[in-house]
Amino acid sequence: MIKVNDLAFAYSSVPVLKNITMNLEEGRIYGLLGENGVGKTTLLTLLAGLKKPNAGTILTDGEAPYDRTPSFLQNQYYLPDVVAPIPMVAKDYANMYGSFWPGFDSDKFSAIMDEFEVSPLHKMHAMSAGQLKKTYISIALALNVKYMFLDEPTNGLDIPSKTQFRKAVTKYTSEESTLVISTHQVRDLENIIDPIVILDRQDVLLNASLEEISSKLFFDYGTEIRPESLYAERLPGGFIQVVPNTTGEDSKVNIEALFNAVHGNKDLVKQLFKK
Repeated sequence: MIKVNDLAFAYSSVPVLKNITMNLEEGRIYGLLGENGVGKTTLLTLLAGLKKPNAGTILTDGEAPYDRTPSFLQNQYYLPDVVAPIPMVAKDYANMYGSFWPGFDSDKFSAIMDEFEVSPLHKMHAMSAGQLKKTYISIALALNVKYMFLDEPTNGLDIPSKTQFRKAVTKYTSEESTLVISTHQVRDLENIIDPIVILDRQDVLLNASLEEISSKLFFDYGTEIRPESLYAERLPGGFIQVVPNTTGEDSKVNIEALFNAVHGNKDLVKQLFKK
């Protein structure tokens, strides 16, 4: 488990994160959402041990990530949004790079590349942006790490490739692994991310499973705006609305509507999901 307590970070005198507290449980695929500039990428790099907190603590199975002990490093991987076009054959690079992780599986890498319809024998610097991104995603999944931090992994992927990504994540991720996926493209990932974390500079506005969200909020597709609506958006033929769930009725969580409802009602939503 990852435990984050009163985390704060700033670039020089510019604060990015403050008072961030949350737990990330094992065996879950977290969707990390937030407005531009709230520090999603910064948080991922802190979790991966690439930056040191200015205040507060992060403990991953009892270890501080920034200590970068071998036992921590062999069990985690951070994939940035922008990846490098290395002048090597993809399979050769994967085998060389993967050798730093005890769990790396070369056959699994090739199988995932096959799912992505990208040849592992192609040179990475000659690939398209989408092919290159899929190569790095294949390496990440083939490392078989316990903790994986992915920053906007579907950026640069076309529609069929996004489908392939979802299938690869669900097929090749261990049930014991924890993934934290930062994204602006919530529709690309809404079928695989659960729980949802919505980040603000000063706080974690929401950290809840889809089941918990559905029990507290009702997502209504109707023709009239309800007076208790926390958020409403016009759709062809009516509205999508988010209202407090006072009847216990089930509904399918619309993540975009959820995000807007949370940001428009921060204090109310925090109180609603208070544990």
